[in-house]
Order: sequence, then structure tokens, then C-alpha cells
Amino acid sequence: MNDRIKEIESFLHHKDFSLARRRMLDLALDAANDDIIVSAIEWSRTFNNVDLSDASFENEFVEQAHLLLNRLQQNNAGWNSKEETLISVDQVSKSFAGGRFVLHPISLEVKTGDVIGVVGENGNGKTTLLRSLSGQLAIDSGTIHYKTLSDPDHYSIKQHLAFIPQRIPRWYGQLKDNLHFSASLTGLKGRKNEIMVDYMLERMNLADYAHLNWNQVSSGYRTRFEIARVLLQRPKLMLLDEPLANLDILAQQTILTDLRFMAKSVRHPMGVLLSSQQLHEVEKIADTVLFIKQGKCLYRTGGKEAIVKHVLEIETAAQREMLAGIFENEDVQIHFNGGNYTLSSTVLGVDAMLKKMLAENISISYFRDITHSTKRFF
Repeated sequence: MNDRIKEIESFLHHKDFSLARRRMLDLALDAANDDIIVSAIEWSRTFNNVDLSDASFENEFVEQAHLLLNRLQQNNAGWNSKEETLISVDQVSKSFAGGRFVLHPISLEVKTGDVIGVVGENGNGKTTLLRSLSGQLAIDSGTIHYKTLSDPDHYSIKQHLAFIPQRIPRWYGQLKDNLHFSASLTGLKGRKNEIMVDYMLERMNLADYAHLNWNQVSSGYRTRFEIARVLLQRPKLMLLDEPLANLDILAQQTILTDLRFMAKSVRHPMGVLLSSQQLHEVEKIADTVLFIKQGKCLYRTGGKEAIVKHVLEIETAAQREMLAGIFENEDVQIHFNGGNYTLSSTVLGVDAMLKKMLAENISISYFRDITHSTKRFF
């Protein structure tokens, strides 16, 4: 717990107030103390829509934050979480009638706290994999072992995991009423139900939309709502199919960071498995990334991979002929996709390639080492 308090203090010191607010709410929830949770919600509400560049607001925000941290420190009861395997997938495959598509054998394991990313272009098997793991599709071969379920059936699997599709199912009535109903399904009633719904509205930045209906919110906020609704049911495992598709770049980064925070909760840790085409964003937060192409898992990060080829992605106004001249006597392959160049070499490292270009006064507006990134397969 002390490490998390120090983390929040660091955010406050460096004026990363959005992160400080979100992490304070996470810490309050882990404290499992209703009074502290309510205080954290009220603190967050007070400062959520004010200009914290105003010194008076900033000072009060920080002061109230430290008071909350002191209460959390005193409430500490020696928190700890136990890692457990949630799902073990061994050589699972799925084919469709007429040979339209085949998901070739894939194996993976998800534990509490894990964030697993499945990346690849559309139509390559990401959704098929997630739907198979959720029980929506019958697999052809292989095994799916839900480790915490002694005798899994369709009902128990649905209680064990939550699947959020790319196209969110339509809901009726006000957003907040739907959250209350979802919380009630897990036995949360009365004041506890109110507290947890208020918490989730604040944590997922939905408070301003609580009284709106389906037609009044954007597709991005529908995704936020669906995540909030599912989190109230405290699943062990969350599967999300293209959750970033309807979000702008800032919202993508926020949602992914929040999913990682929530997966590693002390009181209610879970596993997260998500599919996406936004591989750079996913690689920033995922513990493991699987790259799927034409139904096959071609590569996964997280292991100790021997470097066969160094790969550098750059954006520059320099012509290809200039780059070719610089690396004329080197084992460097240059590929141009119309926007960025990709330079790969079995001899020169990324730093060496950059130094040679800078030595020739090549102006580089963007670069990324993708030696260990699935981007090099695209």
C-alpha cells in the first residue's frame, strides 16, 4: 500500500492531477471502507470540473488529497492479493462452414493482474478467439480450462468472465438506472448499491452523462458505460473486442491505463484480454501481446526473444535515395510504406542506424524501435 501512496504523492507533486484522482479512487476502493470511498468520490467531484491551474483550487485539491491519503494509511490492514490462473487455453482451433476462415491452434494463459493484447488486422481471427473463450462459439479442437471453476457450464462461465463486443448492445432507460440494476445482480443493495454506482460514474468519468439514454451519448461513451456496467459485476476475467475503435487517441490511452490499474487491484484483481488494431497503445500497457494473421498466432511478446533483426521505424522528409546512400555499404534493408520508412538490419543496432543518419544531417521527425514490436509484422 505504501508504494501506491507514494505513487499518488508523486502524481500530485508533478501536477499529474488526472492520474492522481483516478488512482486515489482505486486506492479508496481497495480500502473496502464505505466512508473512505464516499469521501474519495466527493473529493473527486469537487475538483473534477475546476481549473486546477488556478493556485487556490490547486492548493485545496492537494491539501484534501493528503488528508485522504492519511486516512487510507491509517486504514491499512496489510493488504495483499493472491495470483491465480483464470483461464488456460491449449491448442484451441475453430473453423467455419465452407472453409471461409480457420482459427489455427492457439495456446495462452491468463492470470489475475495480466493484461493480454491480441493484435492484427480486421478479419484475421481476433474476434473468433475472444468469442470462443467466452463460450459464444463452440471450438473444434483443443481445451479451455477455466481454472477457478470446478464444473464449468454456460451459466458459471458467464459469471466468471465478461465479454464486451465491439458493437455494444443497446440499453434502455437512463445510464445510471442501468448501472444500479447491474450492481443489484451481484447482490449490492441499498446504500452499498448507491455508493458503488456513484463510484463507478466518477471513476469512469460518466457523472455528467448519468441521466442520459442511449440516443444521447456517443459511441465512445457507450463503450465507457459498458465497461462500468461490467466492472460493477466484478468479473474474474474481462474480454474486450476492439474497445478502442470508437475512442479518440486520448480516451484510448486513458481507458487502457485504467484497465491495467483495475486488473492489478489488490481487493478485486482480474485478468484482461483485449483485441485491437491500435498496437502501439496496446503494447504500452500489455504484459503480453499476441499477433494474429490469417488465423495464426505468428508472434507473441513477453518471452526472451533472441534478436534476429533490428528494426527501426522513422518519419523523415529525406528521399529514399539519400537513405540508401548512407547505408550503401551496410546490411540495411529500407522499406517505404508511403508514410514511414522501416529500416532493418541483422548487423547494425537501432542506435547505430540513428547515429549514421544524424551524422549526415538527416532530419527525423519521428522514430521508434520496433525490434520487439508486433508492428514489424504489418
